[in-house]
Amino acid sequence: MVNKKVMVFGLATVFFICQTKAQTNEDNQERQHRKPPSIEQLFKDLDANKDGKLSVKEVKGPLKNHFDKVDLNEDGFLTKEELEKAPKPRRRKKVDNN
Repeated sequence: MVNKKVMVFGLATVFFICQTKAQTNEDNQERQHRKPPSIEQLFKDLDANKDGKLSVKEVKGPLKNHFDKVDLNEDGFLTKEELEKAPKPRRRKKVDNN
């Protein structure tokens, strides 16, 4: 017969795995439905020194990865005008992880 401690541990492990998978699915769905921030929101969130432009040190994520492509005048800063002219990122196709 299975030891009660082993059975409880096994059930707890299964519960934990199921909860983790459910949370991951919820996080993925939330990310898929989220709209990208507006240019105004980007500046509000990222322009640390409030100078009206974003340096490579201030940006993060995909914008940081494509900084040189968006910095049209190559001055080391991104302006609202440059962001308006920047190519829009392609949205990932919805993937069903079930």
